[in-house]
Amino acid sequence: MRARFAMVGPMTTTKLDLAGLKCPLPALKTRKALKTLPPGDRLEVLCTDPLSVIDIPNLIRETGDKVEITERSQGRIVFLIEKANGSIEKPNA
Repeated sequence: MRARFAMVGPMTTTKLDLAGLKCPLPALKTRKALKTLPPGDRLEVLCTDPLSVIDIPNLIRETGDKVEITERSQGRIVFLIEKANGSIEKPNA
């Protein structure tokens, strides 16, 4: 028998515009925003820093969350991140 889990409320997407910010600010602000979200919610992050294509996925690997969509066009990079059930944080973080 499998357990079923129902979401209590509707999933929401929070938008975070980090255009113009340079490394390491996009990753730091994304981490801070993710900490405030309940599991299952999404964070849409808009960046213009080319290094964010490295930094944001590395951050997501650390937190245990999931990058749903990565879009690159005209100098813009958009990440859609889903907050996992119980992110894994480093003990000293």
